[in-house]
Amino acid sequence: MSRTSSAQPDPHSTLRDGLPDRYLTPDDIAEIFDVPLETVYQWRKKRTGPPGFRVGKHLRYDPTAVRSWVADRMTADVAA
Repeated sequence: MSRTSSAQPDPHSTLRDGLPDRYLTPDDIAEIFDVPLETVYQWRKKRTGPPGFRVGKHLRYDPTAVRSWVADRMTADVAA
């Protein structure tokens, strides 16, 4: 799925340039980490991925929590 300038901002650039003005969707997480969407749902099921929360039936991710999860993963990999 290609994003154009009239579409939502690219999640890669929003995380690099500062906090986005919206919560991230599972599709955003899959795109950011270049993994299949099913992997994002498996991370959630196994509680190994970034922490998400539900808004009704919709799953959302706080960009700050995602950034913190990435930092924790990087620290764990360096320590291993």
